Amino acid sequence: MHLLAIGTRKGLWLATSEDRTSWSLSGPHHPMTEVYAVAIDHRRDRPRLLVGTSSPHFGPTVVTSDDLGATWDEPDHAPIAFPEEVALERVWQLALTPDPEVVYAGTQPSALFRSEDGGRTYALVEGLWKHPHRERWGAGFGGQAIHTVLPDPVDPLRLVVAMSTGGVYRTFDGGSSWEPANTGIKAYFLPDPYPEFGQCVHKVSRHPSRPERLFLQNHHGVYRSDDGGATWASIAAGLPADFGFTVVSHPHDPDVVYTFPLTADGDRFPPGGECAVYRSSDAGSSWEALRAGLPDGFWTAVMRDAMCTDAASPAGVYFGSRSGEVYAGADEGKSWRRIAEHLPDVVCVRAAEV
Repeated sequence: MHLLAIGTRKGLWLATSEDRTSWSLSGPHHPMTEVYAVAIDHRRDRPRLLVGTSSPHFGPTVVTSDDLGATWDEPDHAPIAFPEEVALERVWQLALTPDPEVVYAGTQPSALFRSEDGGRTYALVEGLWKHPHRERWGAGFGGQAIHTVLPDPVDPLRLVVAMSTGGVYRTFDGGSSWEPANTGIKAYFLPDPYPEFGQCVHKVSRHPSRPERLFLQNHHGVYRSDDGGATWASIAAGLPADFGFTVVSHPHDPDVVYTFPLTADGDRFPPGGECAVYRSSDAGSSWEALRAGLPDGFWTAVMRDAMCTDAASPAGVYFGSRSGEVYAGADEGKSWRRIAEHLPDVVCVRAAEV
């Protein structure tokens, strides 16, 4: 069965399908809570859903389900918490590792937490929290947050994280020490346009079988790294705009990447209102628009975690919009089908076979 988890500003919806053509939708789960982070954990015999929720009354937490959303386990005590003088505002990212017990969480304010019990409790990664740059990390319009966490699929001591604003950081020792990894990424809004850190990175994606290859969508700029983030090169040529929020690697082919371009800061719409996912099949040297089945007059946006792929063959590509529509391209995005509409703002989508 194919499962698509759809996180919105007012709850979670779950879509299921046997053929990726017809979909059944259930929800809302956790109504009236923001759901910015979802992970579908199928590293054990029974899949587990991990969901970062944020209630305006009760605050943020992480809830889990071991029966695909039929019931939910909400801990009595906050599973993610800062020292007393700092308040957790939101969980932005839940990231799985090859170890079935280890889960990472990226949060607002910018911090990284690690779970060693399958995502039920978390401990602060002190090395990043105490980094000397932290006091100078700024807040983008979405807040100061670690929104991308990329564990290395081979080496458990290596991770890459990205934040707004601060840029990309990486560790080679499991989080004890961290270094900025922003060489080549432009921050046009700063006096030094190529600073050591301070870039407003919107999203980074890593290819699962080629971990040194990363793709990045910046606040103006699309980049590729072939050395694990040590250096970055622009691949924006051929796109109708270099602004956007999301970037997604193909699950099987390290040369294939997807993005959803938006016009510049003042608008943040698809150019001309034409809804289009752009795909490169040569690691960013050229781009093509994938529009079959997508609408015109699409005056909305796709946020940083609102596009994903599944691991099927051919791969499915999925995205949700701020206007509450969700589209699926079961043929690697060559054609699209709308599978949900009139939802609240979609901020996160995750797909898996369960």
